[in-house]
Amino acid sequence: MRVVIAEDSVLLREGLTRLLADGGVDTVAAVGDGPALVAAVEEHLPDLAVVDVRMPPSHTDEGLRAALEVRARRPGFPILVLSQYVEERYATELIGGGAAAVGYLLKERISDVAEFFDAVRRVAGGGTVIDPDVVVQLLSRRRLPRERLSGRENEVLGLMAEGRSNSAIAARLVISEGAVEKHISSIFLKLELDPAPDDHRRVLAVLAYLGH
Repeated sequence: MRVVIAEDSVLLREGLTRLLADGGVDTVAAVGDGPALVAAVEEHLPDLAVVDVRMPPSHTDEGLRAALEVRARRPGFPILVLSQYVEERYATELIGGGAAAVGYLLKERISDVAEFFDAVRRVAGGGTVIDPDVVVQLLSRRRLPRERLSGRENEVLGLMAEGRSNSAIAARLVISEGAVEKHISSIFLKLELDPAPDDHRRVLAVLAYLGH
């Protein structure tokens, strides 16, 4: 696997490069700002870009905006965002711009190497990985009326956004798989998501919820 890293901190940039190398991942470019990210992706055509949210000049949301530009130029290009916080506007736009091949993790997750590499592989392979804390924060800021989804349905929805299977959700919540299936069917119904052969329909349920 070949990746581009966009991170303005030299120490973290080098640390990510070494960490990825230890896992057999080749970093073809490591840059420190948004325009350099866009240029590096165009030049190297990597399998994935790992992008920090805060980069020069303002150190606010330049990384996310650069990621959106990359996706606009190359729809579906795999992007894994790393952040110390949740930037609501552009995070929702990035995730909502296409459920496939997108990840948004808080930087503390890097400390769990196995979890980090799992996210790298899943996003590069076209999957979606959303940090559960990101889901909680976005849902709390854009919550629909309480009667729309039940408390348990909210819990199931958050685990769906992590890409968890029905069996994994059942184990986490200590309920049966049948109960999970009923909750998911109810979520789809309440969010008006018609049946479709879409591998990412579960994540689209989260996107539909955030979109309101």
